[in-house]
Amino acid sequence: MVSALVLALFLGVVQVALAMHVRALTIDAAAEGARIAARADRDLASGAARTQELLASSLGSRYAGDVSVRRTTDAGLDVIEVTARVPLPVVGLLGPSGVLTLQGHALEEG
Repeated sequence: MVSALVLALFLGVVQVALAMHVRALTIDAAAEGARIAARADRDLASGAARTQELLASSLGSRYAGDVSVRRTTDAGLDVIEVTARVPLPVVGLLGPSGVLTLQGHALEEG
């Protein structure tokens, strides 16, 4: 009986760690995509492509489907914002999932 409780606790910890791993990789990919799109010699599409490339290589193509990039202003500064909507794994990477929306920002070069 105790072993079943310990196993359930262990699987819960592993699942939380997996969700945090997906979150960290997505934030990093979105921030990298924003930095690419913010460069003076690049456009918004190159930032989206870089974000999708990073997500596909680190998490799989299922996670690279919904990426958007836009220009915005924050405190009077031009900012590039990359938004990635990825599945939040609820039961491993293959089970049912929710949706996690994360953003990366970078100041636009002028």
